[in-house]
Amino acid sequence: MKEAERLEERNSGRAHWRRWGPYLSERQWGTVREDYSANGTAWDYFSHDQARSRAYRWGEDGIAGLSDDHQRLCLALALWNGKDPILKERLFGLTNSEGNHGEDVKEHYYYLDATPTHSYLKMLYKYPQSEFPYDWLVRENGRRSKQDPEFELIDTDAFREERYFDVFAEYGKAAPEDILMQITVCNRGPEDAPIHILPQLWFRNTWSWGNDSSKPSIQVLSDKTVLVQHRVLGEYMLHTEGTTAFLFSENETNVRRLYGMQEASGYFKDAFHEFLINGKTNAVNPAQKGTKCAVHFPLTVAAGSEVKVRLRFASGLKTPPFADFDEVLECRRQDAEEFYADLQRDLRDEDEKSVQRQALAGMIWSKQYFYYDVREWLKGDPGQPPPPAGRKYGRNSEWTHLNNADVVSMPDKWEYPWYAAWDLAFHTISLALVDSEFAKQQLLLITRVWYMHPNGQLPAYEWAFSDVNPPVHGWAAWRVFQIDRKRRRDQHPDDPGDLAFLESVFHKLMLNFTWWVNRKDAAGRNMFQGGFLGLDNIGVFDRSAPLPTGGYINQSDGTSWMAMYCLNLMRIALELATRDHVYEEIATKFFEHFLQIAEAMTNMGDGIGLWDEADSFYYDVLNLPNGQAIPLKVRSMVGLIPLFAVETLEPELLDPVPDFTKRLEWYLKHRPDLAALVSRWQTPGAGERRLLSLLRGHRMKMVLRRMLDESEFLSDYGIRAISRYHLEHPYRFDWDGNTMTVEYQPGESTSGLFGGNSNWRGPIWFPVNYLIIESLQKFHHYYGDDFKIECPTGSGRYLTINEVATELGRRLTRLFTRNEQGRRPVFGQNDRFQNDPHFREYINFHEYFHGESGRGVGASHQTGWTGLIAKIIQPRVGF
Repeated sequence: MKEAERLEERNSGRAHWRRWGPYLSERQWGTVREDYSANGTAWDYFSHDQARSRAYRWGEDGIAGLSDDHQRLCLALALWNGKDPILKERLFGLTNSEGNHGEDVKEHYYYLDATPTHSYLKMLYKYPQSEFPYDWLVRENGRRSKQDPEFELIDTDAFREERYFDVFAEYGKAAPEDILMQITVCNRGPEDAPIHILPQLWFRNTWSWGNDSSKPSIQVLSDKTVLVQHRVLGEYMLHTEGTTAFLFSENETNVRRLYGMQEASGYFKDAFHEFLINGKTNAVNPAQKGTKCAVHFPLTVAAGSEVKVRLRFASGLKTPPFADFDEVLECRRQDAEEFYADLQRDLRDEDEKSVQRQALAGMIWSKQYFYYDVREWLKGDPGQPPPPAGRKYGRNSEWTHLNNADVVSMPDKWEYPWYAAWDLAFHTISLALVDSEFAKQQLLLITRVWYMHPNGQLPAYEWAFSDVNPPVHGWAAWRVFQIDRKRRRDQHPDDPGDLAFLESVFHKLMLNFTWWVNRKDAAGRNMFQGGFLGLDNIGVFDRSAPLPTGGYINQSDGTSWMAMYCLNLMRIALELATRDHVYEEIATKFFEHFLQIAEAMTNMGDGIGLWDEADSFYYDVLNLPNGQAIPLKVRSMVGLIPLFAVETLEPELLDPVPDFTKRLEWYLKHRPDLAALVSRWQTPGAGERRLLSLLRGHRMKMVLRRMLDESEFLSDYGIRAISRYHLEHPYRFDWDGNTMTVEYQPGESTSGLFGGNSNWRGPIWFPVNYLIIESLQKFHHYYGDDFKIECPTGSGRYLTINEVATELGRRLTRLFTRNEQGRRPVFGQNDRFQNDPHFREYINFHEYFHGESGRGVGASHQTGWTGLIAKIIQPRVGF
């Protein structure tokens, strides 16, 4: 299999197949990195309107873009329909304050295919033939309240009478440094329509900041070729065919337009916009050289027809560039077919195959080069005005060690074009299906010394690196190790797995675990206060801010995440201990710590725990300064997260670790109070199996009964973040004359917490649903087929725990696949998405999903963790 061979060549270092990839952001403007304002107002400081004219400091953006792995040189698509006021060089969307539900991209585009070495990539962008309704989108969304739905491009008349282009961008690699680009433009409208296609090649500006004045160059070599020269990358050529014209400028800020410096001369970043739209022929360099180049194809596409544009970007090409172009590109398409045919060999449903393949394509397309040197950012550049004085004490000022310049898996390259620690952990599970080496590299990357804080904290995300995300990296590392080992053993049955990876990440995670224990256990009683922990507005308060009541919250989720973390690290330590007995004592340490957390969750003192016996559910507990403890009785995901802390210990696992086993037996004999927290039973002929879990017997049944109740958590499409019970029974908390309310909100957020663009008060979220499924599978591994539970609650239908897990996976899959009526719930009530043959097969993987209808909500391209659907669809064989 050709793609598998390329992966092996890349992993062994024989060929650098990942040097060029889809590493270009889809939004660099409005990011923290580009923000040099006095007050940290990133969205306002660098706007979409400025982006065409202003050079970026830390990265680049584009449509269907490619770059090298340090984003020195970029290749992307620009378009103009002859009517737009702006050359379409980047995707448009609303800022956080402009959108009635926060920032939001207002374009329609789809990642259709991708291989892990980027040997083949395919993306679709839908471009209206009429003037793009920028102002309409801004005005209408600004008029709407948080109670109203978002106003999208599809709601305008942009696609009226099918007057739009489908623009397909394909890349194929003939070799690691030989890249074919084909752009196919299909006119879906009833009349012939003009379009200007402008593939652009440009250098990221690295020379204007006073650190390195060396300047690369692009210049015409012939009427069909431009020469690219860079002191590190070397020489490349961009070859074109057909009737073309080259346009040149510099990737420099247009200080005339932005700052009124009319005396400034030169050729600026927005030259191609000025040339095409404003007719300024002197905006481009007549000498045909610079740091930014466009190949201009002015075309007319007949109604219902298509045109193709072909380019080849290569180093050291010895043959005519287009002699074998079609053959090579078709070979890469077939390689992709072969790769996914092998991955999906146990899948039978063609619709599920398509969903999985698009999800994985989105995962691969969502890689991005992320560059952010906090020390340099804080102090400013020698060639630029100094930042505001208060900057050195402001955002991220305590992260001066952080120096990121890597390709990282992003949640969404427009809405979230920055890594998020817990998102990244979930990304690796899906990525491991197609490229386990890249998945492992990502987990190691976030723990490197230039990421992890010296105190052991992992960076959350660029808006606030010190925020706290759930500690899921131990779980992710173990799962990726298992997935990778399964793949290895398919070839070599005795392969022990990548123990070097496991050991390396384990040492770093122990530092992170220690940070949690030292920083997030306020009373030193094994109860944790992690803050919002990624669940944004799920609670009564902003859990990351000082409470209006004073005091602190002992969190059911924070404490459960730590119990889960203990078990994850214990299991990794036991695996390492089979080769090195030094790790047995470390495994014992995490075993003991888990028991202490489990005991604390049951009783925090004075008989108060996080478990409420009357309600049979876990709640956060508010601790007031006067010592009073108040359960916050919101039936939410925080009460289901205790399910995640579960591990089974098999006799065959314990036999090779006698010291750990001896200590475990000591606990079971001498600490009956803690031994009661360990379920165990004797398997005839096999020995004793143990279950370590925060939930055993009665409590597990009670939590599952509530979770599987369709009037509470169980939706047709997965588990809701908050119980539907709160639709008619909102939770109210009164304090100091103010009433704070939490009610069931299945769709868009009406809360202003966290920018108002994230909602954990009712929708379905993939990361926690996925962990519920995996946890149920572990419980089934212990209890077996004899243990059954009613699903749905009240239905009279009893399933094994594994069957419940399978049922939840089916419900999540139903979000994307066609139902009996041929409709996909993710599309909601939009008939064009449901029925139009040019829309209905293309799927966006949203941030979260409506708790009743399954409609996609939030960021429309957050394939990051919603890409977990690829793993859910994949038949479960071993690990």
